[in-house]
Amino acid sequence: MDWIQTLEKAIDYMEENLLSDLECEEVAEGVYISNHHFQRTFTLLTGLTMGEYIRNRRLSLAGGELLRKETKVIDVALKYGYDSPESFTKAFKRFHGITPVQVKKQGASLKSFNRLIIKIIMEGGSSMDYRIEKKEAFEVVLMTRTFNYQNNMTDIPKFWSEYLESGLDEKVCGALGICLPMDDETKEFEYGIGCCKEFLSEVPEGFQVYTIPAYTWAIFRCVGPMPGAIQDMWKRVYSEWLPQANYELVQGYDIENYTEGDASSPDYVSEIWLPVKEK
Repeated sequence: MDWIQTLEKAIDYMEENLLSDLECEEVAEGVYISNHHFQRTFTLLTGLTMGEYIRNRRLSLAGGELLRKETKVIDVALKYGYDSPESFTKAFKRFHGITPVQVKKQGASLKSFNRLIIKIIMEGGSSMDYRIEKKEAFEVVLMTRTFNYQNNMTDIPKFWSEYLESGLDEKVCGALGICLPMDDETKEFEYGIGCCKEFLSEVPEGFQVYTIPAYTWAIFRCVGPMPGAIQDMWKRVYSEWLPQANYELVQGYDIENYTEGDASSPDYVSEIWLPVKEK
């Protein structure tokens, strides 16, 4: 799969349907990719969720329309998906820094948020340390929570902080962070913290056993302090490795493997495991 072309098609689809009540799964289906992988790819490569992109584009266009004398605030609010002038005014001021009424009165400066254009920039080559490895099924013990792609970038780190601060890592070490397969019907996914079952004599209360199926894994080695090193590798996997690899992702369990040691050290080693198949 050409991730760059897929993302371009997704952006085209969003722009063509910008005034519709768009859902992530609709866009993903339109470009023939799973909802889970579309949302992760879009966020990693653009730094925005799909919802943030659409909201910024609508508010940018709404500002341009309000500069025209004949337009009414209520009409622009309804056109761009807001149920009332009040909700539109709140969102508009957060984005532009002024209210719609102030725009009508004084024609003040507005912010512009243009359509995303995907460009490939060739830079100096840098190596990625990875291996392809087949593994049989294995069991893990996890404490899980449910997340969605609108808030997972902030809520998952909070989950880790709570897990460590509460001393749960003394019962089940946080060697693994695992994203379970996404349920496209609920638009949510479960993320768990834990370790392989073989290292435990019993399963503590609040934890569950999950079986990770046999997969072929692409395993990427990350070196550097957390969480920056692993976050940077996630972006590189999607922006550098996947577009040219002879493998493509399969829907399954995505794993972050954390080794022992000082996670703030520049030499700290972690891994990203992604289930793949040959193209």
